[in-house]
Amino acid sequence: MLRILGEYYYIDLNKIQEDVNFNTEIVSGETEQHISVVKYDMIKIMIDVILTEQNEVDEALGPKSDTSIPFKIAFNTLLNNQIIKKY
Repeated sequence: MLRILGEYYYIDLNKIQEDVNFNTEIVSGETEQHISVVKYDMIKIMIDVILTEQNEVDEALGPKSDTSIPFKIAFNTLLNNQIIKKY
């Protein structure tokens, strides 16, 4: 595992599925799943921002390291919504 800002984090895939699903219906014996496209796209974009961050994180500096504003917003939003969790 890699340390990020002094901690170990992971992406909770079950939480993503729980957050984007809003309605499951049984129609004609088959299950139809409905998702919130807005939530799905936003989560997808934020995870992409985090996974493609190019700046090196200095573990000694922690949160004061030179990470981009999009990374900080995406990381904090996903952490706040419990999609990223501490290991």
